[in-house]
Amino acid sequence: MATRVPRAVLFDRDGTLIRDVPYNGDPEYVVPMPTVADALGALRRRGVLVGVVSNQSGIARGLLTRREVDAVNARVDGLRGPFDVWRICPQGEDDGCACRKPAPGMVVSACRALGVAPSETALIGDIAADMGAASAAGVHGILVPNTTTRRDEVRGAAEVAATVGEAVRRLLGEGGST
Repeated sequence: MATRVPRAVLFDRDGTLIRDVPYNGDPEYVVPMPTVADALGALRRRGVLVGVVSNQSGIARGLLTRREVDAVNARVDGLRGPFDVWRICPQGEDDGCACRKPAPGMVVSACRALGVAPSETALIGDIAADMGAASAAGVHGILVPNTTTRRDEVRGAAEVAATVGEAVRRLLGEGGST
């Protein structure tokens, strides 16, 4: 667990902030995950910066356009924002970029944009790639599994919380029960 309140918390988008609709390009399908509104409110009241880091390989695969991803992000921002930083990786798994999670590029870039050190940052996500990016970037990672998170991903995570709200309460030193 974190020993001090982070200055920034980054979130994965799909499956963490909003329900995961594979390759969603339609803002009408954006449904916030439970406990997210309260968790974001708690962070903002404490002055903690919040951001989003999201792989969007559907762009590289030709399944989505950047404009569609931006429209979904705008809907997320309208429902649960404003977020202090957004970082999106449009690359595919085999493109070898440094930003696509589990690589640390998006996380490091978000920290730099926020003016915070990775050691002052946490990342909340729902899959092993999120936790890999957190580890590679030197940020505190908390896995919040959902129905699509694999058991081996849960077993491999250094820290697991049942909900985004629980993860945030831990980061704020307010306990971890849901």
